[in-house]
Amino acid sequence: QVQLVESGGGSVQAGGSLRLSCAASGRTFSGYVMCWFRQPPGKEREFVAAVSGSGGITNYANSVKGRFTISRDNAKNTVWLQMNSLKPEETSVYYCAAGRTITQISSWGQGTRVTVSS
Repeated sequence: QVQLVESGGGSVQAGGSLRLSCAASGRTFSGYVMCWFRQPPGKEREFVAAVSGSGGITNYANSVKGRFTISRDNAKNTVWLQMNSLKPEETSVYYCAAGRTITQISSWGQGTRVTVSS
């Protein structure tokens, strides 16, 4: 398993941008699919984006396509989520996750809070 630490959350106005980072420790970072999930207040956790081990394949929830970008640097053991044109309903705790696939998550970060005000 890998240990994951997110950073970069905060407060932003609607239409603004934030860049989340997730630093991973442990071996074979490149062997993991890396994902971002989010959990809005009072709601279930939902998938946001994923990137393959090599970084060559990405997958996004329909609600964020064209606005969010996931990327990774295996030399730095880091994955990022660039979020543009944020909406108030995207106020959530954002979690970084690692696994063999999107549905086989083995490690979670502690989460970072994003608040989008209207």
